[in-house]
Amino acid sequence: MWDKTHMAGCGAPFGGTFLESGNSSQLNQLMARAAAKKKRGKPHSPTRLIVGSFLGVILGGTLLLLLPFSTPDGIGVLDALFTATSATCVTGLVVRDTYQGFTGFGQGVIICLIQIGGLGLVTLASFFALALRRRASFHSMKLASESINTSDVAEARKLLFVVMKLAALFEGVGALLLAPVFVPEYGPQGICISVFLAISAFCNAGFDVLGREGAYASLTNYTANWYVQAVIMFLIIAGGLGFLVWHDLAQWRRTKHLTLHTKVVLFCTVLLIVGGTLSFAFLEWYNPVTLGGMGVGDKLVNSLFQSVSARTAGFNTVDLAGMSTITKCMMCILMFIGAAPGGTGGGIKVTTFSVILVTVASVATGREDAVIFRRKIDKKTVYRALSIAVLSLFAVILATLFVFFNTGANCGPLDSLFESVSAFATVGLSVGATANMEPLAKAITMVTMFVGRVGPVSLAISLAAPRKEGRFDVLPEGKISVG
Repeated sequence: MWDKTHMAGCGAPFGGTFLESGNSSQLNQLMARAAAKKKRGKPHSPTRLIVGSFLGVILGGTLLLLLPFSTPDGIGVLDALFTATSATCVTGLVVRDTYQGFTGFGQGVIICLIQIGGLGLVTLASFFALALRRRASFHSMKLASESINTSDVAEARKLLFVVMKLAALFEGVGALLLAPVFVPEYGPQGICISVFLAISAFCNAGFDVLGREGAYASLTNYTANWYVQAVIMFLIIAGGLGFLVWHDLAQWRRTKHLTLHTKVVLFCTVLLIVGGTLSFAFLEWYNPVTLGGMGVGDKLVNSLFQSVSARTAGFNTVDLAGMSTITKCMMCILMFIGAAPGGTGGGIKVTTFSVILVTVASVATGREDAVIFRRKIDKKTVYRALSIAVLSLFAVILATLFVFFNTGANCGPLDSLFESVSAFATVGLSVGATANMEPLAKAITMVTMFVGRVGPVSLAISLAAPRKEGRFDVLPEGKISVG
């Protein structure tokens, strides 16, 4: 039988010998460190930090736009917040023309917000930290991998440099290609216009500084300029494909293999662009407000441009308010689907849409698993895709109701839906409802843009209370009839 005497006789650490040996201070230090670690808790989740970074950029941009030298005649807090939100979420919906309503400084703030929002503050911060040779912890690299939408933490370091190089390359080439058009017309200011449009197009933002040609003109004065439209479309597609796809394409010469993700993105992108082009041309061919007065070549090019732009870019070459009802519905579908994950575009993403379609097809044909290109899709991916689609639909429907009841009488249900889908998918195309929104509708539209940019599932995860580790609920299986 053990007692205190036996324990003491065994020496440290079983009895008083340990305490009497002068090591009590070490024990106290260990206990203090453990208490401090428990008090500090675990670092915030990457998702919550990314969401917080977008909020911080929006608030900072709002304060800068409120400065007296950002606008020629001042701006209200709500309009400044709306503009900052739209720029950071790379949406493109505006309550005042970017050129006429802001000074050169204000336009500079907007394009910086677009660049930060398009690439992500976390991505930029992680890149510069690595570029300065600072050591990155595992948590930092996990955060970076979440920001660039890759699950491979080991590849995050390399992909960060790929993201920055591709962004600089495409935006630089785009600006150089646009300069021969705008520099001869506007002189030195043409350089700024070219750079602004290149960044805005690559980031799928839809902002422009062509208001000198007319307020809210966008590219409506370039319906016959195929060159400008081709450059803008190239930048939109480049940003919308996603950095993972470009990285995979760059490796193809060595690997002779494309990932399933890349195959799905490329296939769906081509399918949606071609389908959108043919649909827009067919539906608007004789509409005098849109394509009716153009030649055959201009009709086809402008239809192609609107199909590409509806994939979250927000530029327009025709009067969107004059589109037919069925065309607006078709555009809503294109906007809602959006671009590819890991890029600068929005929407529920083409991969999400593809997973849902093949899941429905699998159920309809009696298969147990969703299959794409002879590859089985993990059930967690299917569940996430369904969650994204349902939450996105809920957000759009709720936003549509608020916009409809808090906008001018000329804004009907379809126009309200169009504006809400455009906000959620961070597209920026407008049929004129944004300019007539009441304060509540503007506030709801801002929330919709933010939810669309960070993702409904990511936002829900960031707001949810963290689950306790080690807790697993074993529940009995239940059965329910559906269909």
